[in-house]
Amino acid sequence: MRIAYFHQHFSTPQGAAGTRSYEVARRLVARGHRVTMVCGSYSSARTGLTSPFKRGMRNGVVDGIDVIEFALPYSNRQGFLARTWMFMRFAARSLIYALCAKYDLVFATSTPLTAGIPGIAAKLLRRKPFVFEVRDLWPELPRAMGVIKNRFVLWAMSALEWSSYHAADLCISLAPGIGDGIAARGIARERIVLIPNGCDLTVFGAHDATGWRPPEIHADDLLAVFAGAHGEANGLDAVLDAAAVLQRRARKGIKLLLIGDGKQKDRLMRRVRDEGLRNVVFHDPVDKVRLTGLFCAADVGMQILANVPAFYYGTSPNKFFDYLAAGLPVLNNYPGWVAELITENDAGIAVPPEDPGAFADALEAFATDPNRRREMGRRARKLAEQSFNRELQAERFVATLERVAHGEAAV
Repeated sequence: MRIAYFHQHFSTPQGAAGTRSYEVARRLVARGHRVTMVCGSYSSARTGLTSPFKRGMRNGVVDGIDVIEFALPYSNRQGFLARTWMFMRFAARSLIYALCAKYDLVFATSTPLTAGIPGIAAKLLRRKPFVFEVRDLWPELPRAMGVIKNRFVLWAMSALEWSSYHAADLCISLAPGIGDGIAARGIARERIVLIPNGCDLTVFGAHDATGWRPPEIHADDLLAVFAGAHGEANGLDAVLDAAAVLQRRARKGIKLLLIGDGKQKDRLMRRVRDEGLRNVVFHDPVDKVRLTGLFCAADVGMQILANVPAFYYGTSPNKFFDYLAAGLPVLNNYPGWVAELITENDAGIAVPPEDPGAFADALEAFATDPNRRREMGRRARKLAEQSFNRELQAERFVATLERVAHGEAAV
């Protein structure tokens, strides 16, 4: 089976972005399928291609995956209009490929929502099976955050969302609330499959990984790490608020590390300088190998999001699953399915949103009782192994696509 796979932000483990699409594509190739990954140039990603761009694109084979990379640079630091323009340009280039290339099935993954455009065209104009993976609900999330207020833009996005869901033979949701959102747009439950993000058990938690910490963090400090985008949705002021509480309490020996990049990073760094927060450290993004070493030397993983109710059940954060795989207890600051997983499995501490005192209390609890902290870490790893093993999830993913390609039930 030949699969046209559209993911604008595709990355191999050499990048600092999520690698779900890479892992799925590799397993499809291992099963004898041919996968063409169509992507853009995401600043945090590494596609594995190094040759110069010619006529706005380059291509090659990376770990058995045929990769086509368009010279469409995207960064989390870009403004709304710049990002929207890049989304539309990628959709246009992908549409041409979908109309002209040879393949048996189209798989497209959001975000952005415009990733669905080539799949819609392939389904309606070429009668090809189409599977749409939904990582976030758009326009519900940007509407809830107030990022997009223009009624015409919201209407257009809603229309594209509806069209993508209805054109797809199957929708894959990454979180329970995403599946509910898809169903609310009139899609039958049997056409929706939940496959959340998975845990790379052979990568994170590896015994031969070399642990490291930034030089500002001492070996005996409690190290709580956040690894991910520094954008408005991430709500990282919550970490700084807790850091301020700890500093007012004169609580030493706890360091908060924010690793990554994004539009809010410069502002966050200015706030740390202005308030003299000596317990917060920033670091540039690192690839997965370096991140593995960092997690080996960390004590707590921080799962942080802005307090937006649409996030509670409608997101499946990559780094949460990396924390679990690394055996890190998780400190979570918003309610929902992630908080419920942490609490039910005693794999960390979930605190109320916008409560810096409770956030600081949790950090102090981790520092005060290392035995309890390590036990939570063991439970986190157990949860990863039993419920989110990426090897098993990827096999289910592959089997699902094969059934869709043959016109069979996907579940």
